[in-house]
Amino acid sequence: MAYTDLGTGPVVIVMHGWGCNRQTIKSITDIATRHHRVLTVDFPGHGQSPDPPELSDGSAWGVEQYTQMIERLVEVEGVTDPILIGHSFGGRVGIMYASRNNVDRLVLVDSAGVKPRRHLCYYYRVYKFKTAKWLALTLLGKERGQKRIDAMRARKGSADYAQASPMMRRVLSRVVNEDLRHVMPAISCPTLLLWGENDTATPLSDAKIMDSLIPDTGLVAFPRCGHYCFLDAPGPFDRVLSSFIDKTPVQ
Repeated sequence: MAYTDLGTGPVVIVMHGWGCNRQTIKSITDIATRHHRVLTVDFPGHGQSPDPPELSDGSAWGVEQYTQMIERLVEVEGVTDPILIGHSFGGRVGIMYASRNNVDRLVLVDSAGVKPRRHLCYYYRVYKFKTAKWLALTLLGKERGQKRIDAMRARKGSADYAQASPMMRRVLSRVVNEDLRHVMPAISCPTLLLWGENDTATPLSDAKIMDSLIPDTGLVAFPRCGHYCFLDAPGPFDRVLSSFIDKTPVQ
């Protein structure tokens, strides 16, 4: 996993969203490096980091494996009680990590982690696809069947899915369906939620759910901002984030 190590002081780990890389969140890194040592990662399958390998059981990576990578990074760098900042998918990893490790502070920026409610038509499409997947694997075999499945997903999936490699399409299909609400009450560190009021990818209603489940939270919503509130409102975002992470460590 590629990452940069900049600045001095208490350690901050900055984690980007899906389909992004370290450069996307450079403005957040720049804020943090004023008074901190900052580790900014390219998650496996993004930026300069290669795709993750298939697991021993043949399945693709999920949030658990990405969290283990951050745990390994912390171990290798000799870090204790880091501050975590995660945007979108990076927030998923931040939630999982903070639920079972010592963290000084957690910042979730337009974070994923709450599985949306689905309408009946969604489940119809899901089960239709699962039936087609079963038929492809049964009639065409594993290799040819998987190629047919990837083609079907590419036609029906999101832009993120269409642009991803075959392995990362499998990873995306897994992680977007992982609901992390069950681990949120275990987060004991002070947590700041920074959100765009007009975010449609991870709506403000998700932030309010997190606010109700994570014990020690504060929610700041930026008007007229979308999924990248740190780019849409750089000045206000800077002031709020700096105020939160520049405090003395929590005892």
